[in-house]
Amino acid sequence: MKIRVLMVDDHALFRDGMRYVLRQLADEVEVLDTGDIDEAFRLADANPDIDLALIDLHMPGSFGVATVANFHQNFPAMPIVVVSGIDERNEIEKVMEVGAMGFISKMSPSKVMLAALRLVLDGGIYVPTQILNHYSPNNDSSNDALNILDGRTARRTAGGLTDRQVEVLNLLAEGIDNKAIAGLMNVAEGTVKAHLANIYHALRVKSRAEAVFAARRLSLITTLEKTVHGSTE
Repeated sequence: MKIRVLMVDDHALFRDGMRYVLRQLADEVEVLDTGDIDEAFRLADANPDIDLALIDLHMPGSFGVATVANFHQNFPAMPIVVVSGIDERNEIEKVMEVGAMGFISKMSPSKVMLAALRLVLDGGIYVPTQILNHYSPNNDSSNDALNILDGRTARRTAGGLTDRQVEVLNLLAEGIDNKAIAGLMNVAEGTVKAHLANIYHALRVKSRAEAVFAARRLSLITTLEKTVHGSTE
C-alpha cells in the first residue's frame, strides 16, 4: 500500500523526525513537506491525490485556525490533522469545528501519533483526550462535542459513527477481541483501540458490552450477537 502525505511545518528538525513516524504507516510512504504555508497550498493544488495533510497550527504566514479553515474549504476531500506544540482545549475545539479530522500534540509519543494517523486514514476522526475528558457521558454539554464530530462526512450513521466504526461494533458483537478485529480489518491494533475510544464517546458508554447494547438499540448491529468476552479496551 502506498500513501502520500503533505507535511507543513516550519521546523526542519520536526519534519525529519516525523518522516520516521510516517514511514511506519504503510509499505510505501511519499512525503511532500514544506515550511511555507503558501507553498503548502500550491502543493495541495498540484497533488489532489494526497491522502493526508499534517499542518502545524502556529507557523510564519499562518493565521492558525483561519488557515486550517481555508485549507479545508479549498481541499475538502483531503483529510487534515493539525499538529501543534500547544494543545489547549479551546484551540482543539476550534480546529475540529472548521474541518480538521484530528489534533495531535507534538509532545505525543510516536505510538499515539501513529494510532491517530491510522484512524484518520481509515476514515475516522481522532478526538484528543482533552476533548473526551471534558465532554464525558455524564456531562450535559456532551452534545456540543458530538456536534463538532457529526455531519463532516457523508459516511456517518445516525449514531454519529463512521462505517468502519460500525464494522468494529459488529465484530465486537461476535465476541471478537481487539487483536483479532485488527487482523480481520487489516489495521493495527492501536487503530482498533482508537475506534473504540470514539465509539464509546459517540454512544456515551464505558464498556464493550454497553457499546454493543447501545448499537443494537440503534439498529447498527447486523451480526448474530454472541457473548462479548474480555480484551484490552
